[in-house]
Amino acid sequence: MSRSNNTGVRTRKRIIGYYDYNLLACLILLLSFGLIVLYSASAYEAYASANISDNMYFFRHQLRNSAIALIWAVLLSKISYHFMARFAGALYAAGFVLMALVQSPLGVEELGARRWLRIGPIQFQPSEVAKIGVIVFLPMVLLKMGKKYKSWKGQLLILSMGALQAVGAWKLTENLSTGIIIFLITVVIWLVSYPDIKKYLIFGGGIAVAGVGILLYLKDHLNLLESEDGGFRIQRIYEWLSGGSYQIHQGLYAIGSGGFFGKGLGNSTQKLGTIPEAQNDMIFSIVCEELGVFGAILLLLMFGYLLYRLFMIAQNAPDLYGTLVVTGVFAHIAIQVILNLLVVLNMMPATGITLPFISYGGTSMMFLMTELGIALSVANSIRFKETVVVQEHEKNVLTNV
Repeated sequence: MSRSNNTGVRTRKRIIGYYDYNLLACLILLLSFGLIVLYSASAYEAYASANISDNMYFFRHQLRNSAIALIWAVLLSKISYHFMARFAGALYAAGFVLMALVQSPLGVEELGARRWLRIGPIQFQPSEVAKIGVIVFLPMVLLKMGKKYKSWKGQLLILSMGALQAVGAWKLTENLSTGIIIFLITVVIWLVSYPDIKKYLIFGGGIAVAGVGILLYLKDHLNLLESEDGGFRIQRIYEWLSGGSYQIHQGLYAIGSGGFFGKGLGNSTQKLGTIPEAQNDMIFSIVCEELGVFGAILLLLMFGYLLYRLFMIAQNAPDLYGTLVVTGVFAHIAIQVILNLLVVLNMMPATGITLPFISYGGTSMMFLMTELGIALSVANSIRFKETVVVQEHEKNVLTNV
């Protein structure tokens, strides 16, 4: 479509595509930062381990996993998310079935918990599949319900479907923390899909009252929590209410000793066997010890920018399905970062939740990058109108977006 006037100037509009290179660049920066910190945090433990004796062991595995996951995310971003939506129901069902298989001979127990599934040479946590299943399937169910979703029955259905996967993660894979994350992702999708201040206030008030009630009950029953038959989760709650576990205390010492600029990269002393498996969920304390408050702020700014880009993609998505899917990805990363930091800072009981893109773990990395590949696919579907101004006599073209 073009228009012209008496001055010889003609304008026309064209549609241009969009790809969020800012999100991709931020992701590469986070992965690079994570690899550097991971090597620093894990080199001593890997070398001192009788089974490994190789200071590059964790770094080498994480580098390989990160490279494969990044390539996978870029390839996935080139596929239409509407095409991927066709498999959303199968992915949701597969997540629950795979979690159930953990209780079969295919299940693997490590560190006292049966959470992994081994199929041939591949070992992974099926609860990660359940997270993606919830993120891509619940928005589709919501859209298919149409106006019926605004009823309490429709909203209860969405919450129940998320709760089913959450309970599966808790009971079938003995992973309560992942179950909590799955349910919180469901709640965020539920809140965003049908904005209602009254609903927000009711939900927020209910959570606050329940939280205060649980804390008061726990404080009055410390003697019951101290008993060994309460299970390891009860013991973690007891340790938290009593001031924190040994691992948390050592993590706080690491944070406090780092100061503003830290001791310098590689100069942590708490990672030398004092903090067990420092490359996992306690890696943020090593960041603070070696790079100080400055390094911690830098890391949080990177996470903040990543979430900002996801917010912008969700806001500009071509349809409601794209908005809700990216909202789910946003919620997953934000919730996991917040919970990890709260544990490290001793503001909640230990959960074993890792820090996305920074902590060691191939399964977590691959599935997180899958989610971001889907988010990039939504970004790749965004189209903008561009006005092109053409001066017919001089044949100069100026473009204004």
